[in-house]
Amino acid sequence: MFTGLSAFPLTPLLNDDIDEAAFIRLLTRLTHADVNSLGVLGSTGSYAYLTREQRKRVTVIAKAHAGKIPVMTSIGAISTAEVLRLAEDAQSAGADALLLPAMSYQPLNDDEVYSLYEDVSANVSVPVCVYDNPRCTHFSFSENLLSRIAALPQIRAIKMPGAPTETGTITDRVRRLRSRVPQHVALGVSADAFAVDGLNAGCDIWFSVCGGLFPRTAKAITDAAARHDQQQVAALSERFTPLWALFTQHGGGIRVIAAAATLLGLVSPECLPRPLKALGRDDVAEIAAVLRATGLE
Repeated sequence: MFTGLSAFPLTPLLNDDIDEAAFIRLLTRLTHADVNSLGVLGSTGSYAYLTREQRKRVTVIAKAHAGKIPVMTSIGAISTAEVLRLAEDAQSAGADALLLPAMSYQPLNDDEVYSLYEDVSANVSVPVCVYDNPRCTHFSFSENLLSRIAALPQIRAIKMPGAPTETGTITDRVRRLRSRVPQHVALGVSADAFAVDGLNAGCDIWFSVCGGLFPRTAKAITDAAARHDQQQVAALSERFTPLWALFTQHGGGIRVIAAAATLLGLVSPECLPRPLKALGRDDVAEIAAVLRATGLE
């Protein structure tokens, strides 16, 4: 479940509802590439914008088309009560694991975040992955808090941001966390631009936005990392570098990936949840040029 490439696809919309045909097209690319796991309803999967019913439907569709590939579903919400309802929905839909960010309206402290994971761990029967995504949730996990949470019964992975922090590089963080969390808890890198650093630092898994649309290239990178071929990891990742630069330019990957998926004929141009909007013509032309230049799928 928590090794190799975990591919995070878009949840494409059409008229404010799930575009099931487009979602299945995305899933088919991932299953044909034989990714190690599917991460549905991640940040690129727009979990925070969807209703409870829509989120359950996404998991149902993913499980119906995943074959032998395990599916992890995000259950992030502002209240613990809603998180537990979403966890029940995801498990009843067949999710193999749950992805849990620390969402909030009022700022949360460490004890409150710990209690969220404690409550979820006590009420679910499948593995839980801690989702540390400070750019979106505005909460940053300290290493001490991650160590406490990782000791809870159902915690099996930590999805870390890759960017350097005041405590050092991702290599430094991986080294310290290895000594502070149980061996059965996998460490994974999620910020695509830092995938090489994370994989070469010894992360078990890459939770990848690019992998959700370009799975063959992303899978080749994680396969090379599994062989400890750091030079090949770096060489293959160069194909993604221009795309990752556009992620930075546009405040994250979701708009860029949506535009790329549109260019590939997989989703409709207006596939994002409002108020998010598709990129303009000039930006889409730039993305098209990057896809041509890099030869991405």
